[in-house]
Amino acid sequence: MTQALDLDEGQRTELKGMRRTAARRMVTAWEAPVFHLTVEVDMTEASRAKVVVPGATVTDVLVRATAHALTVVPAVNVHVDGEAVISFPRAHVGIAVATEKGLTVPIIHNADQLDLEEIAQRRRDIVGRARSGGLGRDDITGGTFTISNLGMLGVTRFDAIVNAPQAAILAVGATIRRNVWTDDGGGWRPIAELTLTSDHRALDGAVAAEFLAALKTKLEAPL
Repeated sequence: MTQALDLDEGQRTELKGMRRTAARRMVTAWEAPVFHLTVEVDMTEASRAKVVVPGATVTDVLVRATAHALTVVPAVNVHVDGEAVISFPRAHVGIAVATEKGLTVPIIHNADQLDLEEIAQRRRDIVGRARSGGLGRDDITGGTFTISNLGMLGVTRFDAIVNAPQAAILAVGATIRRNVWTDDGGGWRPIAELTLTSDHRALDGAVAAEFLAALKTKLEAPL
């Protein structure tokens, strides 16, 4: 006869503040009909960020390229409220940041109007204040698109949950050296997989694919 396993009751911790708000938003986002598209990007140029602009990172290049792609394919730079799609003339790009109090998404506003150095400065400021608890309301509102980068933690590919009411979010995987064949022959290249999660109420596959193509082109272009 098998003896019943005596388990501890466990400790209950109520969700509060940022974590409680995030939990509610995730439930809302999970109800949206979404689809995922993935593209492989040669990150050779993106990895030169700190050479071109001291203090810049790959994340800054991603923000700049994303803002550019949002201007090329403005149909992605929208909010969805269930009954309508709201378009925005400027690209306000959020960066998902893990903090002791939970995940937060500070915004780089008007990212499409900033150069790489300006983006790097703003990214250092808002990420630093996010981790120290110094963000204001304006720092976390008004985002039109979000980037979630887990590549630095060794994750090669993942699907991110849309940050409602935004219509799409970009998941960035780790950069891994792969032997890639090109028109000039084969060679080892730093390749990252970027996955776009899209709300099908606002976007279809062709638009999402067009956005990823614009993003890939910008990331692979000389800095």
